Amino acid sequence: MMTVLRPALSLVVLMTLLTGVAYPLVVTGIAQVAFPEQANGSLIRDSAGKVRGSSLIAQAFVGDEWFTSRPSAGAFATVASGASNLAPSNPALAVRVKEDAARLFVEGQGPVPLALLTTSGSGLDPHLPPAAAEYQVARVAAARHLPEERVHALITAHTKASLLGPPVVNVLALNLALQQLAPVPDARQASRN
Repeated sequence: MMTVLRPALSLVVLMTLLTGVAYPLVVTGIAQVAFPEQANGSLIRDSAGKVRGSSLIAQAFVGDEWFTSRPSAGAFATVASGASNLAPSNPALAVRVKEDAARLFVEGQGPVPLALLTTSGSGLDPHLPPAAAEYQVARVAAARHLPEERVHALITAHTKASLLGPPVVNVLALNLALQQLAPVPDARQASRN
């Protein structure tokens, strides 16, 4: 019996060491050398070097002074990533979309872009179409006391074209760049000084 078990156990140990230890270490080493940024999570750092997030995962931005991402079914938690799985006929989906549309609607700009009302397949998509970012310019510029032209230029600078798809804007990168802009003083505050 040992003559049968010994080779089988030896093979299990050998394959475990090869596929469970050696192979992952080699692949990790190659990734760290060839693609260090991607291998470490595609992290975005601010000017002080502090990690602000990943270019691959959306974050919740609250307040009129920020560009907002697509809605997230899992509250932007990576553990709960996934679509809402609500069917178009589900009343809960219709209620959520109506509430979001009313909250985001800007008079005179037409309907709210669909990308600001619907979740992505993962629920963590960090990108918006440029039109969805442009729709938010008036609100963000007013909240930050910036000229709309500056905010439009920021969106243009952060729009990335891909080989196989429409152009997109990474909301985290856009908001970090927005934070670096010096706001134009509020006219009411300037008159007091």
